[in-house]
Amino acid sequence: MTDKPLRSHGRKAIRPTFKPRELMTPTPELAGVWRAQIITLFPDAFPGVLGASLTGKALQEGLWQMETIDLRPFGETKHLNVDDTPAGGGAGMVLRADVLGKALDKAAESERGNWPVVYLSPRGKRLDQAMAQRFAQCDGITLLCGRFEGVDERVIEEYNIEEVSLGDFILTGGEIAAQALIDATVRLIPRVLGNYDSTQDESFSHGLLEHPQYTKPAVWKDRAIPEILQSGHHAKISDWRQAMAERLTKERRPDLWRAWCAAHNRDPDEDQEL
Repeated sequence: MTDKPLRSHGRKAIRPTFKPRELMTPTPELAGVWRAQIITLFPDAFPGVLGASLTGKALQEGLWQMETIDLRPFGETKHLNVDDTPAGGGAGMVLRADVLGKALDKAAESERGNWPVVYLSPRGKRLDQAMAQRFAQCDGITLLCGRFEGVDERVIEEYNIEEVSLGDFILTGGEIAAQALIDATVRLIPRVLGNYDSTQDESFSHGLLEHPQYTKPAVWKDRAIPEILQSGHHAKISDWRQAMAERLTKERRPDLWRAWCAAHNRDPDEDQEL
């Protein structure tokens, strides 16, 4: 380990560190870099897993940036309350419109160009690969992490907020969902992955699940790598991978299979050897 600053693609100096929180040390906004702003009651939850592996390395190198906006300081009264009981009665608490509005106005000061505002919500449109690709092509994103029973509906309407869900289940808050959305998006930014082409040949990129993958050893516990993959015949390997992707998708995700068949003028019920 050395104390000498390292250079990273000419963007900024970084130092090796074993402290993930140093990834969140305030840095000047970098021009043209995709940026995530997260409005949350738990800013210490970030970067979390985003500070590890390739996303963490890319964060250090300035290929993308992150800023947390702590919701608590925008709270009302001396207790900095951020929530109140639901109008009309009911269980739980709801995040207040006036508190959220001030936080969103603060976030808007850094927003530029194509910059969606997203609320992580179980009633939102389900996150998929196409959505992640759309977000990766934006200039940045502001994510609102909900808590309790949710947020005042007027905030969603006033700020034209897009609602996004990870799936048909409930989390205690939006922080985990926000990290998942950021991870799915950041990995599609050029140079974040060592081999960007790998993102073009994985599950959902072409509407199908990915074909099975194998590596050394050639035989393990009496299970051999399929002979076709060791043939060196690239055209036949490509055909095999396509057939396996179709077979897995048809078996495991009939919804995806029907959509893919519709887009490729195929009969989803066709009786053929895959």
